[in-house]
Amino acid sequence: MEQVQYYGTGRRKRSTARVRLVPGTGKVLINKRDAEEYFPYATQRLILKQPLVATETEGTYDILVNVHGGGFTGQAGAIRHGIARALLEADPDYRTTLKREGYLTRDSRMTERKKYGLRSARRAPQFSKR
Repeated sequence: MEQVQYYGTGRRKRSTARVRLVPGTGKVLINKRDAEEYFPYATQRLILKQPLVATETEGTYDILVNVHGGGFTGQAGAIRHGIARALLEADPDYRTTLKREGYLTRDSRMTERKKYGLRSARRAPQFSKR
């Protein structure tokens, strides 16, 4: 018998996370490493679990994640987005809960590009009258 799996892709800043939910005991593997080992801060691990806590499904799914790009905080946000999308695929009734908490909304804030004639996106070179 084939095992049921639910997929979700999450993005934030430069990070992209491919999330797979498999019925299990609540194990979280990120890039083949345990979440406690991968994320140094407890707040980032807390961000991951937010959609599961909101839908009261903590401990019912094993979470397998491939994530790349960006920093730790961006990756944590991307994984949260991916978990929320995968939960939605698992049970469409979670939509109202996840939407109300804001976990289904893609955070569109990105780094602004550098413009020519400037030192960075908005920072101009120092000006002196004389």
